[in-house]
Amino acid sequence: MNRRSALPDINGGMPFPHLPRLIEQDGIICPEAPSDVYATGISASVISDICLKAAYTVPQCTSEWVAGQLHLQMPLVDDLLQQMKIEQLVEVLGQLGPFNHRYAITERGRERARRLLEVCGYIGPAPVSIDQYTSMLDWQISQFPRINLQMVRDALEPLVVPEEDLYTAGLAAMSGRSLFLSGPPGNGKTSIARLLHDAVYGDLWIPFCIGIGNDVIRVYDPQCHELSEMDLSQPWKIDQRWVRIQRPLIVAGGEMTIEALDLSFSPALKFYEAPLHFKSNGGTFVIDDFGRQRVAPSDLLNRWIIPLEHRIDYMTLHTGLKVQVPFRQLLIVATNLDPNRVMDPAFLRRMGYRIEIQTPTIERYREIFIRYAKENYDLTPPQPLLERLLDRYKRESRELRACEPRDLIERVHDICLLRREAMDLNDEYLDLAWCGYFGTKRKQI
Repeated sequence: MNRRSALPDINGGMPFPHLPRLIEQDGIICPEAPSDVYATGISASVISDICLKAAYTVPQCTSEWVAGQLHLQMPLVDDLLQQMKIEQLVEVLGQLGPFNHRYAITERGRERARRLLEVCGYIGPAPVSIDQYTSMLDWQISQFPRINLQMVRDALEPLVVPEEDLYTAGLAAMSGRSLFLSGPPGNGKTSIARLLHDAVYGDLWIPFCIGIGNDVIRVYDPQCHELSEMDLSQPWKIDQRWVRIQRPLIVAGGEMTIEALDLSFSPALKFYEAPLHFKSNGGTFVIDDFGRQRVAPSDLLNRWIIPLEHRIDYMTLHTGLKVQVPFRQLLIVATNLDPNRVMDPAFLRRMGYRIEIQTPTIERYREIFIRYAKENYDLTPPQPLLERLLDRYKRESRELRACEPRDLIERVHDICLLRREAMDLNDEYLDLAWCGYFGTKRKQI
């Protein structure tokens, strides 16, 4: 059941002045399908141009087919096609039903379509305006459950995290400010970043693409965004230019370049791809292995200063025009390098919160080992076995790492599979696992 009257504070109100009309359907608040060009938030000429380019790709087309390509309602599209007929860009071949005609592009229309494709090659769902996107994003974020410490505790439950670190992570997630994680490798920085994302739950509507003038920026990316399961009873009433996804979690590592932080223009396709941090709006963007990118850390840091302070970013079109866009995600930066070597003090001050993930204590290592064995294999390691394992660390002068209980237990599991035996934690197998993991010669624990 649609209950427009139940949403008086949403439709047309401040502080979301450009929010598209919303309806509730099957318990989900959705953007309403626009009934006219004005409601789309973009100009008729932009939609008409995409219609003409779509018609150019086929010998004949119908209003229904073009509407399906643009993800708009058929009456709206047919009105535009009728106007294009008056301009002699298409001709009508017949009527198939209400608001549904068969069309063929004219020679004049072909010439116009070729010129349009030279400027922008985009053919697909009609774009959403940047103003509508920003208002929709901000409104949806305002509807997420307000995070509390228990939600963070539940999200990080798979890890053994010191209470003070858990508290700081919670402050970062609650405030939406950035989080800087440092410390030796193998102690859970990436795991904390990924799991902290789950502390806030909810889905997002994002557009397939955004229109800025005659330029198109593609936003939805199947490689970055996971569709949310949805079975609406009246999907035709929903604005199909939007797609519902799970809150995005995007991780960029050493492969990230400074160019990846701006719009990517395809000379062949002649439209833009949004950068990764833009695609992470409403979710979490993790920069892993900071300091190991193919770009100087200072260049990356300078790129983030304005977004971190003002929650906005500026992206540059190939024409040189700068466009203001929202910067609305939890930014997490993780490094196992010395922060003083890779971080400018001014940037560190702008980071919302910082956690140094330290080497685990013996007690914490013991707890990680016991928990992992119990939760994954329903085994309780004998205390003497654990003590002999810890003693070996000491004898070989190895620092404890939080990832190593998992890694050693998994290698014991590999040994048991190879021997076709039931999973068993014993001295012999743990010794084999140790040697295969650290590359040392066998020596009984």
